[in-house]
Amino acid sequence: MEPILPMEPLRSDTIPEGPEWIAQVKWDGVRILTYYDGRNVRLYNRKLYERTSHYPEVTNIHSYCKAESIILDGEVIALGEDGKPSFHQVMRRDGIRRLEKVAYMQQQVPVTYMIFDILFHNGVWLHQQPFRERMNRLAESIQPCEQLQLVTSHANGHSLYEAVKRQGLEGIVAKRVDSPYVIGEKKGVWLKIKNYRDLIAVIGGFTIRNGVINAVLLGLYDHLGKLWYIGHTGPGKMTQTEWKEVSEVLRLSAVDQSPFSNRPGRRTAAHWVKPMIAVKVKYIDWTEDHSLRQPSIQALVDIPPDECRFEEEWSKM
Repeated sequence: MEPILPMEPLRSDTIPEGPEWIAQVKWDGVRILTYYDGRNVRLYNRKLYERTSHYPEVTNIHSYCKAESIILDGEVIALGEDGKPSFHQVMRRDGIRRLEKVAYMQQQVPVTYMIFDILFHNGVWLHQQPFRERMNRLAESIQPCEQLQLVTSHANGHSLYEAVKRQGLEGIVAKRVDSPYVIGEKKGVWLKIKNYRDLIAVIGGFTIRNGVINAVLLGLYDHLGKLWYIGHTGPGKMTQTEWKEVSEVLRLSAVDQSPFSNRPGRRTAAHWVKPMIAVKVKYIDWTEDHSLRQPSIQALVDIPPDECRFEEEWSKM
């Protein structure tokens, strides 16, 4: 089976109503599609990077799946100390480079696979079938267990969103019950409504205090390929070890000229770097000058720097 680009929801500020819509919790994890051809199991993320060796909990498919062949779509999550999904924790698993550490990390960072769609079943493609029919087939094919759950659907999106806000979760995804799964596209039949905002940015510089890197300068690319400074932040949820490792990489990638097209507010104290490191950033809002308000790093992200782009509303500054 060749991996496919998953369908993505469009961002929305309003929650749709009516019997043609359901809502599901938006889990703050790593998008993983599972492919089983009757012989082998393969896992791929939304960027088509293979993750088969990273999540043996998911590859043990006979423990939860009755199908002879199947393609599943879902989110791998890990819980933080507060019992809530933690992107930083799940990236400790997803970012493993030395695969001999997987068994150890299984004990350190348990994960759960939250499945929300089925695209292929026993040799038949299902992506053009209505969402409600795919959910019925999914329930027939999967037996939930401790490390694997089916994402539940709710008729009242407003009630679910209020519950998500009370729990401090990422948000919800509203889906039309008659919608197909449109491979590799964003469609308005799936809408994401976030409780808080986040994005993937690239580091383009840093500042030093008392000989130690104390903050990084963040940037996003526009539709012309220009990098724009959008704010600065400290280590956030990164551990001291992670921050030290990032700092060493930044010092080695220093350049003379600013990579940003605009003038960062910390320009006089900044050291510039070649944009190489991408991070997930949580923030409150945008300021009028297109900077992030109260940004905080959640985790390192393994994506090409040039994919750190503005959302559509800011893409033509």
